[in-house]
Amino acid sequence: MRAILAWEFFEAGREKLHGDNWFADIADKFPLPFSLLSANVNWTLATWIELLGAAALLLGIGTRFAAIALFVLTIVAIDTVHWPEQWSSFAELWQGYAITDDGFGNYKLPLLFLLMLLPLVFNGAGRFSVDHLVSNLYRPRDATRAA
Repeated sequence: MRAILAWEFFEAGREKLHGDNWFADIADKFPLPFSLLSANVNWTLATWIELLGAAALLLGIGTRFAAIALFVLTIVAIDTVHWPEQWSSFAELWQGYAITDDGFGNYKLPLLFLLMLLPLVFNGAGRFSVDHLVSNLYRPRDATRAA
């Protein structure tokens, strides 16, 4: 799961790093406190949170922190870009539960990312991670095993 999320967020960050900043076009849609920042600052934050968060998830280092940062970023993305601008019924809202490149109304993948990030937020990276290795290095030895 960490590898899949790392790949998806890395690709999104890489596209931002090498692409044009389109956040100025949607700056008025950002929620607080991000609406107080310039489009360039938000673009830079999103890019580096995605790139560094992807690396952290892949290696399993600072996993909870990275997962929380990516969780917040994904909520902002859903609110700003993916959630339908207007809907008057659940049927209209359900139409946005799709995978397309159309922007608004395309919240299926980000919603799945949120659900995939939750276990990492609450449980950490698991055994195959730098976090696990570090925690084992600093775990106090059991006194009964030493005797």
